[in-house]
Amino acid sequence: MEKITSRLLSWASILDPQTREQAERTAQMPFIHPHLALMPDAHLGMGATVGSVIPTDGAIMPAAVGVDIGCGMVAVRTQLHVADLPEDRVTVREQIARSIPLSAGAQNRKITREHTQRRLADLEERAAAIDLDPATYSKAWRHQLGTLGSGNHFLEVTQDEAGTVWLFLHSGSRGVGNKIAMHHTKVAQDYCRQHFIELPDGDRDLAYLVEGTEEFDHYIREMQWAQHYALLNREEMMDRMVDQLARWVGVEVERVEEINCHHNYTEPEKHFGRDVWLSRKGAISAREGEPGLIPGSMGTASYVVEGLGNPVALHSAPHGAGRVYSRTKARKTFTLEELATAMEGIEYDHSPAFLDEIPAAYKDIDQVMVDAADLVRTRHTLRQLVNVKGT
Repeated sequence: MEKITSRLLSWASILDPQTREQAERTAQMPFIHPHLALMPDAHLGMGATVGSVIPTDGAIMPAAVGVDIGCGMVAVRTQLHVADLPEDRVTVREQIARSIPLSAGAQNRKITREHTQRRLADLEERAAAIDLDPATYSKAWRHQLGTLGSGNHFLEVTQDEAGTVWLFLHSGSRGVGNKIAMHHTKVAQDYCRQHFIELPDGDRDLAYLVEGTEEFDHYIREMQWAQHYALLNREEMMDRMVDQLARWVGVEVERVEEINCHHNYTEPEKHFGRDVWLSRKGAISAREGEPGLIPGSMGTASYVVEGLGNPVALHSAPHGAGRVYSRTKARKTFTLEELATAMEGIEYDHSPAFLDEIPAAYKDIDQVMVDAADLVRTRHTLRQLVNVKGT
């Protein structure tokens, strides 16, 4: 751990100046209590540093929570061993891709599955309870439940160190969560302007809402709904992955263990004697004994972990590898041949659309895990067998 300022602590051994400066600006906000914690995977983000844990007392910054509200991972450990899997892995990759709509704006054209209908009914009931019509944000919200999206979101068949097969995926609250976040970020910016609130360096992404106001309460209600949407979205996709794995292998798949965790969200928590709103933007909860998931990039290891409950780190841990190359720079720096070499032995779609996701565009996940040694302990190390991504 490095103490950068009295209100900014960092666990990142790899930290560029721009990321540090962005985190320092956020840490200046008067309602930070007691300090902002940077995780080992910290990198420059929109709104706030990705890989930051931000405790706020009496206020909340919607842009610091982020636009993909509730983004996170879910993993299922099965009873299967890698030796049980057919050699033809193209088949299961294509089956998963057909079962789960991929890419930005993807939709389920027909909603016929009973478990999908059940989750939609849950979301509609929760929305009605807070007087929310999700269609005002995204008319397609129902049809995006059970869809992946693009970027670093993924669906994977993996194996652990003992050869046990796991299913693993990463996604969030899709278009509806994005629109909710953008709306309330603008509300916060308008609130600060109307109340003549000056923000550090004029950074409008630090605009905030004050607890006790209708604007604050409205955001919390809708943000929590979007977090639940993200959780159910991952559950929905996992149901479909389990089904496709069973079809491929020819036996029923048992869910021996399941872990579903957010890494882009806000919850009320108590830290250093005070009730705060804890925003984890690219970080997972890591209370003592709590299970969590830390993925690497599409061609490197991912980790199933257990929290150590580090109070100084605000009971948090990293959420992944963290980018070191922007998407644009990665496309200019690396080649498709280099991507193919990095993905050797993994079944994936050899599309140029994934060049900016090459493992070399990310921090070394093993270094991230070394930096996180006092935050989590590793329970399992997962290696990809099949990778599915949206363009």
